[in-house]
Amino acid sequence: MKIEDIIRQKEFRNEQERAWINMVYTFNRLTDRITMVLKQFGITQQQYNVLRILRGRKGEVSCCSDVKEVMLDKNPDLTRLCDRLVAKGLIKRELNELNRREVGLSITAEGLALLEQIQPELEKHNSFLYNLSAKEAAQLSLLLDKLRE
Repeated sequence: MKIEDIIRQKEFRNEQERAWINMVYTFNRLTDRITMVLKQFGITQQQYNVLRILRGRKGEVSCCSDVKEVMLDKNPDLTRLCDRLVAKGLIKRELNELNRREVGLSITAEGLALLEQIQPELEKHNSFLYNLSAKEAAQLSLLLDKLRE
């Protein structure tokens, strides 16, 4: 369905405005779906993002600043976010013996298991993404990359 029909707006000032509104609407739709899935598992999108990042580190310890640097949401209070994940047993925190101000983070087996449970649910709720072919999805990613340049 076209964005014009969804928001009941017949005209836009230009195609760039139409694209911007379309991206905002689509982002919110994706966010709502992800939030709904993650809520079932008792975690937030930011917590999921930290778990996803740490899983990608393949068991290596990562310092907080490295994790924050690659987070999708740059605004969270990472310390409190990690406190909640530690309390749930999903990550562990380690002090750096050489630099006591630096804290290392790593995902636990429980954290990995939770991500395994979440993945099929995310795929089910985001199945509309498969309305795009692999080629179209690659083109969309290239265009989004270009926008951020």
